[in-house]
Amino acid sequence: MHTVADFLDEAGRKAVAAAIARAEAATDAEIRVHLEDHIEEDVLDHAVFIFEELGMQHTRWRNAVLIYIAVSDRAMAVVGDSGVNALVPTGYWDSVIDHMRERFRAGAHAEGICEAVAMVGERLAAHFPSTPGDTNELSNEVSIGSGAHRNTATR
Repeated sequence: MHTVADFLDEAGRKAVAAAIARAEAATDAEIRVHLEDHIEEDVLDHAVFIFEELGMQHTRWRNAVLIYIAVSDRAMAVVGDSGVNALVPTGYWDSVIDHMRERFRAGAHAEGICEAVAMVGERLAAHFPSTPGDTNELSNEVSIGSGAHRNTATR
């Protein structure tokens, strides 16, 4: 299993988008899932780069969360914006990743991501409950990167 296409088919991507919509119905926060085949750098550094590339730092309350997976590397990261990270207990993102790893080992890729989205959504709803007039600021569709990446951007 070395490519995104092998890892998560169209039905799986639709299931993840639906899981994001369900999770976001209970919160003003935003959740994205991004998949890539392979990376050539530290997974957390690259996930932060993708977070910024997707414009996730521009949400109204700085409360977006990215679930990032590099499929062939079996590398994952969960990145929360500043409004979220201040409220999430130490190790929480690791527990989400551990849950996905366990489900992936069983071959349940879409289910593992959907369950991770639900876990993140529950945590976000506790701190950023849905309010009247909330709008969906970011796409619920799974975003897919291309091939190997090396972050050459300066910070």
